[in-house]
Amino acid sequence: MTSTRRRRHWRGWLFVAPFLLVFALVFLAPIGYAFGLSLFRDQAFFGGTTFVGADNYALVLGDPKFWESFLRVLLFLAIQVPVMLLLALIAALAIDSARLHAAGFFRIVIFLPYAVPAVVATLMWGFMYGDHFGLAADLNRLFGTDAIKPLSGGWTLASIGNIVTWEFVGYNMLIFYSALKVVPTDLYEAAAIDGAGAMRTIFSIKIPALRGALMIATIFSIIGSFQLFNEPNILRTLIPNVISTYYTPNMYAYNLSFAGQQYNYSATVAIVMGVLTAIIAYVVQLRGARKGMR
Repeated sequence: MTSTRRRRHWRGWLFVAPFLLVFALVFLAPIGYAFGLSLFRDQAFFGGTTFVGADNYALVLGDPKFWESFLRVLLFLAIQVPVMLLLALIAALAIDSARLHAAGFFRIVIFLPYAVPAVVATLMWGFMYGDHFGLAADLNRLFGTDAIKPLSGGWTLASIGNIVTWEFVGYNMLIFYSALKVVPTDLYEAAAIDGAGAMRTIFSIKIPALRGALMIATIFSIIGSFQLFNEPNILRTLIPNVISTYYTPNMYAYNLSFAGQQYNYSATVAIVMGVLTAIIAYVVQLRGARKGMR
């Protein structure tokens, strides 16, 4: 009996072994390598690398460039994510309702921007944003003004937020719409019998049913906001004086590594940013779980 249980035990490990191998190679190994790099520092005058322990982490925590980039993406998250999720929620509710004609067409149209690669989307919007060419320049000439400058210093972050929102509203809409399709029809029938209108049905049935989907979309959006890289990095070629090399933490780590050859410090920035992202995402998830239990 004992030998049979042992065989079953090892047979189970054989089934999960391919996943564990891939997980170790593509997830654990890079994190371990980055953490190992973060514990060393290049010695420019003496050559080679020297073990410095947590010194690199102390430098990052006191680095004003890192905190400037972190606070920038935190502001981006606080404004862009709620706007994007609200638009996605409205779109999902509209498509799920029986009052919207050609719902399938609108579902595809709203989701289509997500299929556009981020590089292509940024180049497209960057052309429209240009105040010397493209749509913004045409509007300035039409109205005889130069007030429309989406890529000026005060509007750059909002312009990037518009690009990201355009890209991911459809993705989040699909999450919400999928959650709405599994709501039991009995609830709708009971609401109709009780005389509940459309708005009461939305706030009493649909939105409570979307609590889990909203939490998933929020967590994904938080992680995506802290990973902001493609859009500002591409727009930097148009406005290098506005978007710095440390505009976001990911850009800071990238430029430290590939432009500054500071691989150890770049790995430290990436590790610290990963830990901060995990902490914030976990706190949001914990608060959402507590509200769901009430």
